[in-house]
Amino acid sequence: MAQSPASSEPLKQDLELGVDNPNESPDDRTGRTTRIQFDGAVPPEEGSGGIYHSRLSRHRSLSRDTIRSSHDASQSNKAAGIPIEFRTLSFQISESQNATEAAIKARQAKENKPDQDYFESLDYHILQPDRLFQQLNVDPRSGLSSSAATSRLQRDGKNVIAHHSENYLKKIFFYVFGGFCSVLWIGVIIFFICWKPLSNPPSVPSLAMAILVLIVIFLQASFSAFQDWSTKHVMNSILNLLPSEALVVRDGKQIRVPSTDLVAGDIVHVSIGNKVPADMRLFQTSGDVRFDRSILTGESDEIEGAIDVTDDNFLETRNISFMGTSVTNGNAVGVVVLTGSRSVMGRIAKMTTGVKEKPTLIQKEITRFVTIIICLTVTLVLIILFTWVGWLRVDHYQFMNVVAMLNNVMGCVVAFIPEGMPVGVALTLMMIAKRMKKSNILPKGLATVETLGCVNVICSDKTGTLTQNKMFVRSLGLIDQELNVEKLLGEQRGSTEWPAALSILLRGSFLCNDASFNPATIGLPVNDREVTGNATDAAVLRFAELAQPNGHSQYAQYERVHQIPFNSKNKWMLTMHKDPQSSSSYLTYVKGAPDVLLPRCTSYYSGIDSKVQPMDENARRMFSDFQASLSKRAERVIVLCQRHYTPSAAVGSNDFNDEVLAHGVHDLTVIGIFGIVDLPRPETARTIAACRRAGIRFFMVTGDFGLTAAAIAQDVGIFSGTAEPDTVDDLRPFTSDDDDENEKQSLRSRRSLLIDGPNISSLTDEQWDAVCQYEEIVFARTSPEQKYRIVEEFKARDNVVAVTGDGVNDAPALRTADVGIAVVSGSDVAIEAADLVLLDKFDSIVDAIRLGRLVFQNLQKVIAYLLPAGSWSEIWPVLMNVFFGVPLPLSSFLMIIICVFTDLFLSLSLIMEKEEFDLLSLPPRNHKKDHLINLKIYAQSYLFIGVMETIIAHSMFFLYMYKKAGIPFHALIFAFESYSDGFYGYSADQLTHFNNVGQCVYFVTLVMLQWGNILSVRNKRLSILTADPVRKQRRNPWLPLAMLVSLIIAIFVTEVPGFHTLFDTAPVPIEFWFIPLPLALGILFMDELRKLLARAFPKGIVAKISW
Repeated sequence: MAQSPASSEPLKQDLELGVDNPNESPDDRTGRTTRIQFDGAVPPEEGSGGIYHSRLSRHRSLSRDTIRSSHDASQSNKAAGIPIEFRTLSFQISESQNATEAAIKARQAKENKPDQDYFESLDYHILQPDRLFQQLNVDPRSGLSSSAATSRLQRDGKNVIAHHSENYLKKIFFYVFGGFCSVLWIGVIIFFICWKPLSNPPSVPSLAMAILVLIVIFLQASFSAFQDWSTKHVMNSILNLLPSEALVVRDGKQIRVPSTDLVAGDIVHVSIGNKVPADMRLFQTSGDVRFDRSILTGESDEIEGAIDVTDDNFLETRNISFMGTSVTNGNAVGVVVLTGSRSVMGRIAKMTTGVKEKPTLIQKEITRFVTIIICLTVTLVLIILFTWVGWLRVDHYQFMNVVAMLNNVMGCVVAFIPEGMPVGVALTLMMIAKRMKKSNILPKGLATVETLGCVNVICSDKTGTLTQNKMFVRSLGLIDQELNVEKLLGEQRGSTEWPAALSILLRGSFLCNDASFNPATIGLPVNDREVTGNATDAAVLRFAELAQPNGHSQYAQYERVHQIPFNSKNKWMLTMHKDPQSSSSYLTYVKGAPDVLLPRCTSYYSGIDSKVQPMDENARRMFSDFQASLSKRAERVIVLCQRHYTPSAAVGSNDFNDEVLAHGVHDLTVIGIFGIVDLPRPETARTIAACRRAGIRFFMVTGDFGLTAAAIAQDVGIFSGTAEPDTVDDLRPFTSDDDDENEKQSLRSRRSLLIDGPNISSLTDEQWDAVCQYEEIVFARTSPEQKYRIVEEFKARDNVVAVTGDGVNDAPALRTADVGIAVVSGSDVAIEAADLVLLDKFDSIVDAIRLGRLVFQNLQKVIAYLLPAGSWSEIWPVLMNVFFGVPLPLSSFLMIIICVFTDLFLSLSLIMEKEEFDLLSLPPRNHKKDHLINLKIYAQSYLFIGVMETIIAHSMFFLYMYKKAGIPFHALIFAFESYSDGFYGYSADQLTHFNNVGQCVYFVTLVMLQWGNILSVRNKRLSILTADPVRKQRRNPWLPLAMLVSLIIAIFVTEVPGFHTLFDTAPVPIEFWFIPLPLALGILFMDELRKLLARAFPKGIVAKISW
């Protein structure tokens, strides 16, 4: 490991430092100081600019801890710039809970500076590491003590970024005036105008309507606020289940603690795939460590980590790793300097107001629907206005005054605006998200829920996703000899003659390895021990330990001086060790992919004669044959090489790392070949089969060798045939002659396709067109950039792509995919990039897709239920009144009651519906063609169910007028102003009463008819006899409860005397409560007949127009 430079010899100086004596009480310690003598010639002066400024004293400290250096390195004199050796401090410096109130206020004042001044005042990157450790009161070897960490956590708070304070006034304004509420406010104004001054005397019903609409606005706003809060609560509870831990050193031991519990001074280890948990000063690195700072800078270029300061600017130097950034290569050790809101990410979070999210697919669908509804509403309103101005006001001026006209306009608006739809949509998405959580599927946002139903391509990583990531060595060999692993490790090991080359291979297996056994499980059998490290290293370590127990201790003299960890770009790892037989050269091991390392090998260690032999053509052919045989057995081939290397640069310097990269991985000697098996997850094959049955193409995108990937694809079912897969050479360009669907199907029925990563960059657009037609594809030897390209190419051809992965190399593809899916055991970077996280088995992805499709299906049912009564059957009374002169059959008040109350509760019960049939037997939804609201739903809701409900409700209105008032249908048609005092011998008050009762009859009829409608829309094609709401398979206990609630609301509105005066309602005759019930069953029967015809004649006209 690259180490920080040793500090120079300390000066002899006297400093006043607060020292804790364990034998003293806290009260005795307060204010006591101890003089510590350092070897040096220049004592500090009061007010001097050296590092031993008087601000180091306890009572004026500005630091988190007692000792604090506030110098600027560029201004320090040379004498004062020599660091104090940490080893000279053998006592515990008291924590700052004993600091004075003035010191705490001074630190807070510094943190409250403007960001530019704040960052310019930081010197953590400039200080020498030893001085920084002293400043933070921490030993880099043993870390903080548990008590010190607890004290600092209490003082500084959790390592979390404070969310941007909400603009509650703005949110309240949006709740009250946003969405449909803006239209309802127009209604409030109109109703108030109708109350005064347009009505003389003032119209009490208009005032009551204004108040009612205000109540509706309040309810809508309250629900929006509640829905906003509950959605955040649900999503936060989901996100809180995701692991977020850091590897720290405390009390001399490496332990994992929640990232939120980190404090300044913690010693933290980070490695490839980790997110940096806090702002840290690096003091040890692997030499090739790199960070992705794009979350802060927006730039995708990786930043190389360093130990020494590279820039005076805290934000630009490379020896600081910032909270929230990702480790993309190598590993490092750092000391935490800033946490929580004091970190760079925390300061940025204070400045940001949030980014406006792009509309999701469902939001686009709803916007499209609302646009259509608003256009229809405006059109009808204009028609009514022009009709009143041009005809009714002239020819029937006594029929409809301004107040009546405005009431009709508002009735039109209320009728067409689906006030309950936003509630239904939001609750549907939230309920499905909760269902996913119960299935151990964690969506990070509601947008993920809706998009899953459209996914038609899944690109999956192999290792750790399709496989268990629990590897073991199955095969072993040298260039010219294959070894029997079972004999080496089995009971016959003692009687088997080991080749001499095996000892060299075992030494390399132990030394070129970043895995280690957990000390807590060291007493268990080797295969049962817990291993820390990646799966490949763990497999090699287990093999070496079985072959040579406690072998690691035998090679303690080979001290590691440098390493370059494995990454998905290089595809190899390197370790460099001191050689006991040489003082100038170092023993170097390289382990990795054969196709990358073999061209760099010039020799091999022979298992036959135990000598180093040149890597000639015959040796390369033997290796190629051995590799092919292992790959066909689905074994991952790893080659182990060694060489002696004499560097010219100083070990640990940046130049040294560059030199090793340039010259150290050449002239290698092959000393071993491993065949490593990573068994597929038990559920992988059935998951792939289920996805294929659901019309989803499932591809493998892996970094493995092509033959290995193809063999595993054959095992898990990605390759279903036995023939050799096509390659790039077999691709036929996709031409215009292939546009017909039969030709496309022919292309898809061609053999499977195997593409190596190096060939991806050379593919033309025409070849990509051909690639995207294959049903079975394996992309092998791919880099992160190539995975990203694959996803982009499929998306460009109108595919909705999901990507599954667990490693940092999967992150770019996870981000660019329509749905990124990570497994919970994956890297922090992968989980951060993903939209959805699988907590349990891989087959839960099938449940996620099923629930995503269920969201869309249930939303369609909700809307199909709301439209017949809440829109179509409400607009016709207005049209009958305006154009046919019929007394208004349904008042605006009753329209609002239907939209906001009776229909809403019933529609919410549809949210709880289970799938009607096996949703995975259907192809994915085409998001460009299959809209949430389509012509089939409009036809079902308006022209079929809506027409029946409208005719029945009007018939009940006319029936009441005939039975109770003796006024026949023909007398009401074109009545206009005739329906007034003296009409059929009735007074004006009597006629008004008849009209009010008739409106309530129309209202009650619609409420009852909607019962038949909801029983109908529960199933698009299935009969209620096979999918009733009572039996267990499709049981929905919320449905009868919602029906009961709607009935109670209808009784309350029509029978409570207070409503009679305020809203012109009236009691409904008892027979008109029962007549609609068989009519509702009639609607159910008619729709059952439609379903029967659609099932019996799937290619008939009824089936084609059915939703």
